[in-house]
Amino acid sequence: MRIRLGFGEGASPALYRDTIVVNWDHQGQSFITALDKHTGEQRWRVERDEQTSWSTPLVVAREEHAQVVTSGSSRVRAYDLETGRLVWENEGVTENAIPSPVASEGMVFVTSGYRGNQLWAIRLENAYGDISGTDAIAWSLEEDTPYVPSPLLYDGILYLLKSNSGVISAFDAETGQRFYGPVRLPGIRSVYASPVGAAGRIYITSRDGTTLVIEKGAEFNVLAANSLDDGFDASLAVVGDAIYLRGQEFLYCIAVDQRGI
Repeated sequence: MRIRLGFGEGASPALYRDTIVVNWDHQGQSFITALDKHTGEQRWRVERDEQTSWSTPLVVAREEHAQVVTSGSSRVRAYDLETGRLVWENEGVTENAIPSPVASEGMVFVTSGYRGNQLWAIRLENAYGDISGTDAIAWSLEEDTPYVPSPLLYDGILYLLKSNSGVISAFDAETGQRFYGPVRLPGIRSVYASPVGAAGRIYITSRDGTTLVIEKGAEFNVLAANSLDDGFDASLAVVGDAIYLRGQEFLYCIAVDQRGI
């Protein structure tokens, strides 16, 4: 990989059933490839006209064939998971595409926010070929989009952080109606971790160790703030009733133990 400005890699492999998808956008010849998870055998490989990006591809199940949705500064694209055939494409997002796409209820959302702001809400049932300016674009946004954190799509509401700051907005995922925001998150300054939703709550972890908990829904309501003496860039993970946070110094597990503590 020919790394841009020493930033390194950022896109994770995407696993879907027995297929691993790797998006390799860099300063050389970029490509996307699908591998057999058991053997590592390459199933297909398609070259991409993209410079470096850090966005993890998203596999979306469809009635016909699953699609691999990729974000990029030049184009947003979807490939057939089985063959690598290009299914649809749209205008790209901003430079330095980092946030990963999210999808639900037949729609996919692709966004970024470096040196500009862009979000595309794409209705997959209408997406074939070049979808620029077509009814496959359900709605779009050109302000207050995230730079590093991925968006959160939770029970029909799309939550976006503004750039890498502690400012959040919430939208109806189907229509793009703004429910609230941009709203300042108390005690949250710089954010790299993506917001995470679980049990009717949204968890937002700042780089300096504060995790703010807000209520899921169309109204902004802070439930709690918790701090750890560590730095955090990674998104927290929820497993069962436990929350795991990977800090710069330690790995943390927040949970109720068998004694109820």
